Amino acid sequence: MKSALAAIPLEKLLEQLPENYSPADRELVVRAYNVAEEAHREQKRHSGEPYINHCIAVASILVDLKVPSEVIAAALLHDTVEDTPVTLADIRREFGDTVRLLVDGVTKLTQLPRVSRGDQHAEWGNNGNDVEDDPIQPAARLGRKEDMVSETLRKTFLAMGEDVRVVLIKLADRLHNMRTLGHMPEHKRKRIAQETLDIFAPLANRLGIWQLKWELEDLSFRYVNPEKYKEIAEQLAERRPDRENQLEDIKEKLLKLLEKNNIKAEISGRPKHIYSIYKKMQKKEKAFSMVYDVRAVRLIVPDVPSCYAALGVIHTTWRPIPGEFDDYIAAPKDNFYQSLHTAVIYDDKRPLEVQIRTQEMHLNAEYGIAAHWRYKEGGRHDRNFEQRISSLRKMMEWRSDVSDAAEFVESMRTDVFRDRVYVFTPRGDIIDLPAGCTPIDFAYHVHTDIGHRCRGARVNGKLVPLYQGLKTGDQVEILTAKRGGPSRDWLNANLGLVRTQRARAKIKAWFKKQEDEQNLSQGRNTLERELQRLGINEINFEKMARELGFKTPDEMFIALGNGDLSISKVIRQFQQDEEIQDILEANAPPPQTISTDAVEVVGLKGMLSVMAKCCSPMPGDQIVGFVTRGRGATIHRQDCPNVLKTKDRERLLKVGWGHVERTYPVSVKIKAYDRQGLMSDVSNLLAEENINIANVTVNVNRSIADLRLIIEVKDISQLSLILTRIENLPNVMEAHRTKPG
Repeated sequence: MKSALAAIPLEKLLEQLPENYSPADRELVVRAYNVAEEAHREQKRHSGEPYINHCIAVASILVDLKVPSEVIAAALLHDTVEDTPVTLADIRREFGDTVRLLVDGVTKLTQLPRVSRGDQHAEWGNNGNDVEDDPIQPAARLGRKEDMVSETLRKTFLAMGEDVRVVLIKLADRLHNMRTLGHMPEHKRKRIAQETLDIFAPLANRLGIWQLKWELEDLSFRYVNPEKYKEIAEQLAERRPDRENQLEDIKEKLLKLLEKNNIKAEISGRPKHIYSIYKKMQKKEKAFSMVYDVRAVRLIVPDVPSCYAALGVIHTTWRPIPGEFDDYIAAPKDNFYQSLHTAVIYDDKRPLEVQIRTQEMHLNAEYGIAAHWRYKEGGRHDRNFEQRISSLRKMMEWRSDVSDAAEFVESMRTDVFRDRVYVFTPRGDIIDLPAGCTPIDFAYHVHTDIGHRCRGARVNGKLVPLYQGLKTGDQVEILTAKRGGPSRDWLNANLGLVRTQRARAKIKAWFKKQEDEQNLSQGRNTLERELQRLGINEINFEKMARELGFKTPDEMFIALGNGDLSISKVIRQFQQDEEIQDILEANAPPPQTISTDAVEVVGLKGMLSVMAKCCSPMPGDQIVGFVTRGRGATIHRQDCPNVLKTKDRERLLKVGWGHVERTYPVSVKIKAYDRQGLMSDVSNLLAEENINIANVTVNVNRSIADLRLIIEVKDISQLSLILTRIENLPNVMEAHRTKPG
């Protein structure tokens, strides 16, 4: 017998089902519910409610999109394979191949090498082992958790290429999870919310589903930036009465004006969402009042001619604001959104935003790719659906070239979620690329060989740097060499020369063809040079290789040499690794950890700590504490000469970096051919990265400039990026970290 608590939502769901569902469709939904309710019967959510209620909620979100019954059945069953004894074979036997494929597409991966099921269990349930109880060390567990999330997202995106309905279930699942995120442990909320803001909201936007996009954004923003969210929400609430009165007056006047000109229209106030207000405040660098005071209405008219007729009436009645008109009917957005946007100075001398669209455009704007199922007839709407699917698959042409899950997910951000630009070849052909792409990205899009031999570019007839971003309307001509290949610098993310996965994949493929011996030598030299430049010594390459997933250091060097592994990833791994065995381990006291503002001190409680001025340690360095007389512990780098030569070994403490939100002074030496504006370029670069210069001296001898700076950085990764960017300034020969003094 089913519990009364779980049976109530089913009745509500059945009432919501579209009228065009046949008796067989309804029977399929009921059967799926029965299997899911039985499988999840003993499971509860963090909120304490029966787990089946989550499945019902996900299905209910999809019912509003009027998707087919197979999708509703898969939504009800979406967690059964992951969290219960039910298997994909069971689902195929009971519900057929379509439902099985949909459930498989949204099911989290259950294992990676050396990872137990408990490591990745569904975070919103408490029916299995939570990751916090995992005996694996915290740093390793976190890395594996991130790998699992990336692998699961990759699996879902690949399944999306075969059937877009998979991602609709995933979006509905994430939306309900975000609605109930308040029941999750606090330390998980921000991570999950940030992932939603980075991945799932942009995905909903790419599919054109505004109804899901705005709610995912607002819910995520609530946890990512709670102070700003509360501030905007309170100001919205305070102004609601005035806003509603103003909009009623505006709507009444607009209706009379349009009726007078024989234009039928439905007029509504455009909703103001908290995250969109925040983004506009950031983009325009304005306060809330200046952004919010722009009132907005939406007009729904019968057909396209009526859109332009209404626009003409509005523009002849009120003065249009220059630069605020966009015709997305003639030129739809990348996600097929269509509407007219304008802004005018209203009677009260304040701006009024107006959107004008047809009912069909409105459905497409609200439901995007899901609008396909809201039409009872096929015809041209089906053609729109196929165009969307074709566009999505075209943007993901590179997906088979990427095997690394984290890189795949990052590629979705750069190649799929980003807005598009349209540029021209010298022959006038239009090339569709992600916004922010460079001439090198363009070259590889035109032809792989042109990309390999690219040595320069002209944009609109003028020579430009290869890192310059392209804009819609640019005409691009690639200058090529007769032979040769890409530069390894193109894969350096700090330089911004390549910004699409399609180009990166082709560059990496070229380097993979090079001899392993050459790659090994190149990779070793690259890593050793970077570590030397950062002042990092005595590195255990074997341990580093294992932590990065390689069997031997040679494999790691080869991966560095051919571009499979980036130097920035190695530095990040080194910085995060708190278990690197140091040369002083044998003298370390028994572990007992307490926290200070800067470091975690192992062995003593209540001890003050200060950073040693002799070696200026910073996060990422291997460090050791030295007990002073009357001043607590001084924190040194492990290779500090003062520590290595001390005879009081019993006064040494094992220490590690804690969670630090501060900057650290680092001495940097820059050697360059002297030129006018050199110091200005360096200081401007540091200002762009929000790096403070604490001290600077400049000496010039025979046209060679020797710059000594003390800069304040957050960690090793930031220092690596800064040194790379400085070395790529004109005339700079080298930039590296030095010891103070």
